[in-house]
Amino acid sequence: MKGIQGERADMTESGFSGASRYLPISDHGLIGDLRTAALVGVNGTIDWYCCPRFDAPSVFGSILDADRGGSFELAACVPSKTKQFYFPDTNVLITRFYAADGVGEIQDFMPVEDESREIDRHRLIRRVLCVRGALPFRARIAPRFGYGTETHTLSFRGDRAIFQSPSLSLMLTASVPMEGDGTDVRAEFKLLEGESAVFALDRLCDEVAVKTCALAEAEEQFAATVRFWRSWLAGSRYRGRWREMVHRSALTLKLLTYAPTGGIVAAPTTSLPERVGGERNWDYRYVWIRDAAFCVYSLLRLGFVDEAEAFMDFLTSNATMSSSGPAGPLQIMYGIDGRRELPETELGHLEGYEGSAPVRTGNGAVDQLQLDIYGALIDSVYLYDKWGRPISSDRWDQVCMIVDWVCDNWDQPDEGIWETRGGRKNFVYSRLMCWVAIERAIRMATHRGLPADLARWRVARDDIYRQIFRRGWSADLQAFVQHYDDDVLDAAVLMMPLAKFVAPTDPKWLSTLDALGNRLVSDSLVYRYDPAVSPDGIRGDEGTFSICSFWYVEALTRAGRLDDARLAFEKMLTYANHVGLYAEQIGHTGEQLGNFPQAFTHLALISAAFKLDLALG
Repeated sequence: MKGIQGERADMTESGFSGASRYLPISDHGLIGDLRTAALVGVNGTIDWYCCPRFDAPSVFGSILDADRGGSFELAACVPSKTKQFYFPDTNVLITRFYAADGVGEIQDFMPVEDESREIDRHRLIRRVLCVRGALPFRARIAPRFGYGTETHTLSFRGDRAIFQSPSLSLMLTASVPMEGDGTDVRAEFKLLEGESAVFALDRLCDEVAVKTCALAEAEEQFAATVRFWRSWLAGSRYRGRWREMVHRSALTLKLLTYAPTGGIVAAPTTSLPERVGGERNWDYRYVWIRDAAFCVYSLLRLGFVDEAEAFMDFLTSNATMSSSGPAGPLQIMYGIDGRRELPETELGHLEGYEGSAPVRTGNGAVDQLQLDIYGALIDSVYLYDKWGRPISSDRWDQVCMIVDWVCDNWDQPDEGIWETRGGRKNFVYSRLMCWVAIERAIRMATHRGLPADLARWRVARDDIYRQIFRRGWSADLQAFVQHYDDDVLDAAVLMMPLAKFVAPTDPKWLSTLDALGNRLVSDSLVYRYDPAVSPDGIRGDEGTFSICSFWYVEALTRAGRLDDARLAFEKMLTYANHVGLYAEQIGHTGEQLGNFPQAFTHLALISAAFKLDLALG
């Protein structure tokens, strides 16, 4: 699928916003420094940026409120076409402007030179270059601290502008003249061919020395950041058919990593809607246990052992057994620093993307009982022990405690993988992953001769297996269903052959695959379930779920339907945005919806590509 990351063309009247107050979600690229990230629109505007880390309050948040959110606008101020792409094999983003009298570009990046776990280092650089002719530019830097709730002051110290709020101070350095506009900064300048300008935004704090950002220094940091990303990506072992997309997914996952702890956020954004105008708007800037097995599997398969180990360290340091409450001994998610308290609140002063309120921070699902997380966690430990490094005795003790708890508690209703708010049910997927937790632990104990209550574990494992076949199978649908005692389909059961619960060519599984294909698949895109027949406690419908589409590809692959799998996979690749990124969902007219980009989708893409490539030979 060459060229899928290549370019996006847009006509703009001024280089800033066009007809709509909001760009499509997919009209963004992502930059970051392994601590936080920013979304850069194809119009050159940074409209999402949290400082100094992923889950901090936004400084630029106009993607959630065009008027109150704040932004960093930078663009040619004459009519122009734009194209956006990544500098090859890096996370340095280029936005190019084509005008009648010249061609210019913005190089956006956050300097990364090493794998330091230092927390306070933070900088955002925007280099503007004229590559042909002459081109005028203008900039408007309008931070709105604390999700737009904190007032700030603006002062100048020579060529530096200082934005100060009660919770955060930022310093803007520029190589062109700046002027104040209330509490914002503006700049207008013209570049001739070969000339450049630089804007650098730094966090001001006692722990970090004040820096300058002359043109030469910016060029050095650009080169160092390019070297870092290329050196990191060179560690990939993937040489398959879809190398460009797989490597872009790997680079995206690395961007979503919080280096100080090794945690990987589900997405760098909050409250981007699953349906424009709807209320399915959630905060994804946390670390989900559910992502664990996919994360470790994908990273290890690509050859990134250090990242898998760092994520395992995060899990075993934070996802540890605690006094068991109503939601079990583990939480489904944790803060990027391992914290457990993630209270959900609504920011009523923000209108939301395209009016999609409410805007939420925190996530109330943190207190839900979701039994499938135990399977995800133990499966990740199993994969790491198999392909990474043997787990320690302390980690094995934790595994045993978790599996013993699962043996006692698997047979109860929960909220399920989709974090529904419509009440607990006996979800088949939850039972499946409880089976995975026990089965993988048995494998580890047997393979390495580790101490375990194997007799008890085997009884529980076999009881779950038989119960799923007895109560999770619908004779009417000829398929495994969403939850017991009903005839509702759910794409989550696509994980059955992937988790090795059922043979991928078992007649009951093939019948299930056909049923899912007939009822939940639309042109290779997969709905996770039908809210109309399976109420989930939230109003409105939603688009297709991108991770499910890649699960479908992998299930087809394992079933030997390689032509169907390849077609579905390559169709799915065409739904990526112009730089190869995916949001959580794809809407009815092909638009990307939900938080963006989503780690889970890119993890599933890597897994599907690896399996399909292997099967095609």
